[in-house]
Amino acid sequence: MKPHTSPLGAFFENLTSTKGIALAIPAVLLVGAALAVGRAPVVPAAPTAVAVAPAAVAAPAAAQASAPVAAPAPAAPAQAAQAVQGGGAFTAAQKKEVESIIKSYLMANPELMMEVQTALESKMEKIQAEKMSVALKENSAEIFRAPTAPVAGNLKGDVTVVEFFDYNCGYCKKAFIDLVAAAEKDKNLKLVLKEFPILSKGSEEAARAALAAKAQGKYWEFHRAMLESPGQANEASALKAAEKIGLNIAKLKTDMAGADVKKEIDRTRALAQKLGIQGTPHFLVGDKPIGGAPEGLADLIVAAAAEVRKSGGCKVC
Repeated sequence: MKPHTSPLGAFFENLTSTKGIALAIPAVLLVGAALAVGRAPVVPAAPTAVAVAPAAVAAPAAAQASAPVAAPAPAAPAQAAQAVQGGGAFTAAQKKEVESIIKSYLMANPELMMEVQTALESKMEKIQAEKMSVALKENSAEIFRAPTAPVAGNLKGDVTVVEFFDYNCGYCKKAFIDLVAAAEKDKNLKLVLKEFPILSKGSEEAARAALAAKAQGKYWEFHRAMLESPGQANEASALKAAEKIGLNIAKLKTDMAGADVKKEIDRTRALAQKLGIQGTPHFLVGDKPIGGAPEGLADLIVAAAAEVRKSGGCKVC
């Protein structure tokens, strides 16, 4: 039986299940700490010995009273936060009070955690987009113009759609229907297909067979057969599909084990790592990324292609 979880515990358990939210917790604690600093008791500074000149001792009291007194400098937020986190200038009792204030504040305002999460995800998406933009420029030839990559659609199309996929990915099978629909709606799409087997050994076996089918001029036929077939993709299902479309099975097996096929898969994996792609399917319509297989994917691809043309074409393709 699942152990009982308090309302606060359930809230945090649900919150931490979303990507990246663990990074948001320290930020919220800092906010709470900043709120707490104003309420925490002040610890008097230790007395400091001051050397006083005789003339200063003899000065009239009125003159001393008129001398300006420097106000104490406020503690920097970073120092305050460091004090809360590391024990710093706070006593054990003060630290306990700060923790109590933070907990009370979050209990009274749980929506703050969701606001922090949303802001964090927005920032992370922006950072990823910036990294992707740089990676696209640095690896454009390998992404869009690799001579060994399988190509379909309009080979002279003015907008290139790149897809990273795995034959055992259910969303890739769903996305294939949309990709075909997009190519039918927009006759000027060039499709570059990146074999990215990441889900299982069977995925790599199927990818090897697909690239071997390319050597016999029937990559697209094999690709379609695999993505339209139910069940697990592996060497057995790949050979069955190859036989169905009339491939030379003996040659296929030889090419599957060849160095060129392995090199192509390794290149795609290295490229995906540079681009920060960790799942399938993942599309690039020109320089515009589309992750996963969202509803209306065909229309999204067509709209993204139209946007690329409107902006003067892909600058890195």
